[in-house]
Amino acid sequence: MLPDDWQLTEDVDDFLARAGDFLRSRPALHNTPLTDIEKLRTRGADADGAESTVFGRLESGGEVRAVFYRTPRGRLGLTPLSAEQAGTLAAHLAGLGHSPANVIADHDTATAFAEAWQRHTGAASVRFWRTHLYRLGTLNPPQPRPDGRGRVVGEQDHERVVRWCREFCVDVGEQSSIDLIDSGSWADSRFGDRHFTFWETPDGTPVSMAAATSIVGGMIRVDPVYTPAHLRGRGYAGAVTVEVSRAALTAGATDVVLFTDPTNPTSNALYQRIGYVHVADFAGYKFSYGAPEAG
Repeated sequence: MLPDDWQLTEDVDDFLARAGDFLRSRPALHNTPLTDIEKLRTRGADADGAESTVFGRLESGGEVRAVFYRTPRGRLGLTPLSAEQAGTLAAHLAGLGHSPANVIADHDTATAFAEAWQRHTGAASVRFWRTHLYRLGTLNPPQPRPDGRGRVVGEQDHERVVRWCREFCVDVGEQSSIDLIDSGSWADSRFGDRHFTFWETPDGTPVSMAAATSIVGGMIRVDPVYTPAHLRGRGYAGAVTVEVSRAALTAGATDVVLFTDPTNPTSNALYQRIGYVHVADFAGYKFSYGAPEAG
């Protein structure tokens, strides 16, 4: 396999015209590229930073086999690659002078690329993200359902949504999103384009929150799900997740997915009880360049 098998472009519309069918062929596994690239398309590829966005596709036999994209903030997203393909891509990008800040992909692909990137550039890598991907099978609402109802969030709820998203990020250690929220850059955060729903008690008090992406390629991702610590253990998270999942199906989604923290057995058990099925594991590695040598 030659590095030139990777075709690069900065034109998101041209990229989607050539690789869109491939991305839509596995909407659950490709859920992050689908939403990220759609956001770049609708907002403008260079809206978030000075560096241009780069898209790449791996073609063989006239068909697209894999894709990558690098956002203006330096995140490299990959669809599944073999170790050989990951090594070829690392060599190609290193030869072009690229320096991504991090990479996210399915676990095996991200790990293979991080190892290859270190071989080709000397950049050290540290894993900063590990998660399970689930896809909704048959929705199974929990019983008994807690008292209350779901309510789509309105403009009057914005302050609470921002505060709860920040609390969620503190819980999971998502510092980059905390920084964006604290700087007033809500629209640039990953939550800025979400559709939020509250679970409310009968007196109208919000007690839990879930959000969903817009439908892309038949896929909707539920993200995030959050209940304040003092309200947990009462079934609110399950109830609001069912509300959002049911709304996604009603909207026409063929694939409803979500990510979970592998170290949280409570949430993993909850999502499986309401009908979500484990699909794959994902990982993210951040890179450091020019670190001083020991001694």
